[in-house]
Amino acid sequence: MIIATLGPEGNNHVLVLGRYLEARGLTDAEVRLFDDFPAAFAALVAGEVDRVLQCTAHFSHAECVGRHMHRAFPVDAFVAGSHPLALLARCDVAEPRQVARQPATRYYTDLSAFAEEIDAPTTVAVAEGLLDGRFEAGICARQVVEQHPDRLRLIEDLGPALDVWVVYGTEPLSDTSPLVLA
Repeated sequence: MIIATLGPEGNNHVLVLGRYLEARGLTDAEVRLFDDFPAAFAALVAGEVDRVLQCTAHFSHAECVGRHMHRAFPVDAFVAGSHPLALLARCDVAEPRQVARQPATRYYTDLSAFAEEIDAPTTVAVAEGLLDGRFEAGICARQVVEQHPDRLRLIEDLGPALDVWVVYGTEPLSDTSPLVLA
């Protein structure tokens, strides 16, 4: 079985997919990471992958479901937490004026103190931007400040996001599945 999700390594989709595979006893499944969900869903309907895992909080979720109606079907769903998140700032910026965030995280805390909000495709991209000096502050995995305490500081600990995750396949569930309300 080949299961696709959003890359890069280290993001929440990869974290949760690993937990899912272990919990479902699918440790021999091949994982394929995609740069975006439209490409992952296209691979699913083309038969190049068997499943796609997507968080329902991801900004492309509704579009992917709509574009692939009657071709990609939910076959499993569960609730899982993300990496613990935090609002971080670079140590060399006393009062950050800009904050980067993946669109799904925009309401995880009050960002009104920042003059500019910058969209980033993933929380991993936020962390990379903080570390390479492109961003002054951002929402990303808390472990990033623990790994780079000399370069980053904690503004606010946000904890893990608890989200609904859906696995898609190309065959709909039967009406007798416990996941289907008749």
